[in-house]
Amino acid sequence: MTTPPTTPDYDWLYTRTRAGRDRGPAPARALLDRLGAPDRGFRSVRVIGTNGKGSTAAMLEAGLITAGVRTGKFTSPHLHAYEERVRVQGREIPPARTAQFIAWAKAHAPDAAFFDLTLALAAQAFAEAGVQVAVMEAGVGGASDATHALHGVAAVALTNVHLDHTAALGPTIRDIARDKAGAARPGVPLLTTATGEALDVIAGVAAQAGAPLFTPGTHPALFHLPHPPTLAGAHQLQNAALALATLRTLGHEQGTEAALAATHPGRLERFTVQGRTVLIDGGHNPHAAQALAATLDHVDVLCFGNLARKDTPATLAPLLPLTATRVFTAPGDLATPPQDLAAQHGGQAVPDPAQALNTALTLTPPGGTLLVTGSLYLAATARQWALARPG
Repeated sequence: MTTPPTTPDYDWLYTRTRAGRDRGPAPARALLDRLGAPDRGFRSVRVIGTNGKGSTAAMLEAGLITAGVRTGKFTSPHLHAYEERVRVQGREIPPARTAQFIAWAKAHAPDAAFFDLTLALAAQAFAEAGVQVAVMEAGVGGASDATHALHGVAAVALTNVHLDHTAALGPTIRDIARDKAGAARPGVPLLTTATGEALDVIAGVAAQAGAPLFTPGTHPALFHLPHPPTLAGAHQLQNAALALATLRTLGHEQGTEAALAATHPGRLERFTVQGRTVLIDGGHNPHAAQALAATLDHVDVLCFGNLARKDTPATLAPLLPLTATRVFTAPGDLATPPQDLAAQHGGQAVPDPAQALNTALTLTPPGGTLLVTGSLYLAATARQWALARPG
């Protein structure tokens, strides 16, 4: 009798890139069906949008659990451990469960993509755990995302639409909005805090699909916030309003206070390190950077690094006025070269993130504020760095 593996082969899983594989929900649906369609065992709330998905999902999870609903949550990416992506009742699944699934995947789905595999693991784990409602965060897009394969969708929460992932979703706001709104299903509530031309597109797609549309403009009481959420930043007001509206639509208004009290790591998270305030935010696109800059009047030092595939100039632009003291770093092998950023915008280039954080902290005066942002990968490194240097 073969002993089940207990240590996950993460290296194998992380190499299951989508390169050369079809996008869209069909491969994920085939994989779920191969597992016996575990997603039929629970209802799903799909969380879609350019920014704010993780925060909205965290608030929904907290609210549902407090309302007495056995809850699952599927999100991406993770900050420190793969299992952060799959949670039951607020707790990550154990690595041994991941190891078991990877062993199955090697034998039965060796060509499946990483995101599809993780979605399938989540669905199987949720069904096994008796989850009633699963909060399912989309990866990229709506109709073109693997989560569009899910059965039993009870609601769709669409945060906002801005320019990101244009290679996959299209070059304009209208293109991106059309794909995200494609998550609409007949009779399934579609709730959104999107505005402007994106909302116009969403309304048209929802009407065509026969999905009832709920917005702050059409249903203000549904989106009402009794007070601001614990998560900091003006942009979190919109995320909180969407989470509360979704809870109310599902009949779980008793979870609203817990939703407002929810936290989410790497989202304008505050640490005290050697007498300095360190703010860590995983914002990695222009809209996220604009929201961050609107929340902060000034910081003493900026430590910034992001991936080259992102719109670096537009992401960095709203952050530059916050301070003239800047340290640029490389959060990964595919990062925008920090030497280029330092030459263009002034500051120091320190490619190694840990060294960059130390340099930035040294430049921050006692009692001052250091902002670390530009990438969730950098946010993950900064969190570990800050936790190792308390006080």
